[in-house]
Amino acid sequence: MTKTKTLSLLLIASLFLTCSPRPANAADRRTENVVLISIDGLRWQDLFSGADARLMNRDDGGVRELDPLRQRFDASTSEARRARLMPFFWSVIAKQGQVYGDVNAGSVVRVTNGRYFSYPGYSELLCGFGDETIDSNAKRPNKNVSVLEWLNGKPAYRDRIAAFGSWDVFPFILNQQRSGIYVNAGWQDLDVFGNERELAQWNLLSNSLPRYWSAVRYDAFTARGALEYLKVKQPRVLYVALGETDDWAHDGRYDQYLDAALRTDQAIEQLWNTCQKIDQYRDKTTFIITTDHGRGDDRVGWKSHGASIPGSEFIWIAVLGPDTPPLSKPSTAELTQAQVAATVAAALGEDFTASDNRIAKPLTKAFDVSP
Repeated sequence: MTKTKTLSLLLIASLFLTCSPRPANAADRRTENVVLISIDGLRWQDLFSGADARLMNRDDGGVRELDPLRQRFDASTSEARRARLMPFFWSVIAKQGQVYGDVNAGSVVRVTNGRYFSYPGYSELLCGFGDETIDSNAKRPNKNVSVLEWLNGKPAYRDRIAAFGSWDVFPFILNQQRSGIYVNAGWQDLDVFGNERELAQWNLLSNSLPRYWSAVRYDAFTARGALEYLKVKQPRVLYVALGETDDWAHDGRYDQYLDAALRTDQAIEQLWNTCQKIDQYRDKTTFIITTDHGRGDDRVGWKSHGASIPGSEFIWIAVLGPDTPPLSKPSTAELTQAQVAATVAAALGEDFTASDNRIAKPLTKAFDVSP
């Protein structure tokens, strides 16, 4: 081979390496932390199209005050309605990151566990595969290892993993006793705050308010507890599981469901903005946001979900972070809930799939650290 040909081949190889996307575990990966957020039972229909006019009434949606609800959430286009429902999601997450699950646009994310309710869904998204033996929401320790537990077993993450959930079953879903993960869930008192006086006030309020649901605390306490823990303890991985959307839907209150979605969006914005103010997190944190199941799409079905409710298998996933480029066009690839767990690990340059061959692969387009 001539010297000229050799130089040409080297130049071509150099250009190829420079222009091609680098692997997920590249040395120049910027993500060092992950915030995983789940919004229980938030329908893809409402996320992508905003408030549903069919349900904004007393008979089908249990709406108490229709005119104020319409002023808050109604608009002439789906884009305007969804921006009113979740303004931060659509102005920042969708524009700067990636969003999957708009069935009307050919983007499908499916639940694979076949149950389409909470415990099986949370186990799937946290453990990386659907487990047909999980067939109830009973408080039984999960025999499967979550990505949080797996990461906690590594020296770089040990005791730097935390979970906050509104539902009191999360200590069992995450098998807190075996995993050793910090979990604060249900009506449990908060215990990590930057200001002890504020901590006492929040716990006093939590224990003074009427408890509309015995197993699910109001998301305001979950969100504030997670925010304070983030600021004080600065975990590498924080899981925040908000639940009011699902419970208000089960109660047939579409007005409260929409308001809960808006409050959730505000909580996510506050977490994101707080991360941008802390050196540990600024430009080094990936947010992954999803839900545990879908629900029906008619005057009765929207209130519930499960194998007998058509549409309960459809969910959505969003990713925002320093290694996640915006999608140039809507993805038509069919994804699964099971891919969330490995995506959490992949954001950190870790391969969760290597621990168990049942674990689904991460989202392939979520991370591109090429310059």
